[in-house]
Amino acid sequence: MDHIPNHRPARHDVDREAMPPVAMVMALSTFMCFAALDTTAKYLVTIGYAAVFVVWCRFLSHAVISFIAFQGWRRADMYRMQNVPLQILRGLLLPATTLFNFLALRDLQLAQTVSIFLSVPMFVTILAGPLLGEWAGRRRWAAILVGFVGVLIVVRPGTEVFSLPIIWSILATLTYSIYSIVTRKLALHENQMSMVFYSSIFAAVLMAPPALVYGQMPGSALEFALLAGLGVLGLGGHALLVKASRLASASKVAPFIYSQLLWMIMLGFIVFGDVPDGWTLLGASIICMSGFYIMNRERTIARKARKLTAKD
Repeated sequence: MDHIPNHRPARHDVDREAMPPVAMVMALSTFMCFAALDTTAKYLVTIGYAAVFVVWCRFLSHAVISFIAFQGWRRADMYRMQNVPLQILRGLLLPATTLFNFLALRDLQLAQTVSIFLSVPMFVTILAGPLLGEWAGRRRWAAILVGFVGVLIVVRPGTEVFSLPIIWSILATLTYSIYSIVTRKLALHENQMSMVFYSSIFAAVLMAPPALVYGQMPGSALEFALLAGLGVLGLGGHALLVKASRLASASKVAPFIYSQLLWMIMLGFIVFGDVPDGWTLLGASIICMSGFYIMNRERTIARKARKLTAKD
């Protein structure tokens, strides 16, 4: 959100340094925020709130907080867009992901949805070839295939486990993977403030009509606080992620996404009394190992590319 400090070491230096403890705490807190966001959304949709209304509240509060945090009344650069079509596409993909996820959360355990969602690195690796020209090698394809085995174990097609909520969760994973690719393309030219603000304001405007039709007034102060807190948790998680990424390289921060599985299992048990079955845990473990390998492999390839560039 702030400009990168001038004293920040070069990327190759950051990669070689040990990850500062404060960056680890921020990374863990990031995914705790995202887990708390899903937990809050699941609670709201299970007590009767329409998923589309919960999504709207999440992005409306996010947009308002972003406007205040960025001082939108005095920052003209927040409204500049270099690539309008991609900004709009990104602004459509994020609410679609959130809506699919919240629909899945209505019936699935938190551990189930996050296990499926953790396959995002695999889908991004697949899509990066045709969309970005970043083709995966044989090792990463092998890891992707192993990861898909884990996904199949979690969703178990052909059984009663494989139902509409599972399909919603898979759609959330696919749309978020495309969202990640679009974000990577935009990050080269767009400023961070405009990307954060427009992704929330587009979503708030898009979801407003159905939200006003299917929405309802909060039944208590607690429910009002939970609806408003969705944006706080979302923006807070992204802010912590940015701060962590400034203290350590993205390759060191990225694996902490798998801590979200632990947060989700813990919160699912505390709030809903859910205990994931052995198959879900087995599939999630395979997905995590596959994702770890893919991240490590991409880090190794990037390091070799930097060395070649330095020699030239």
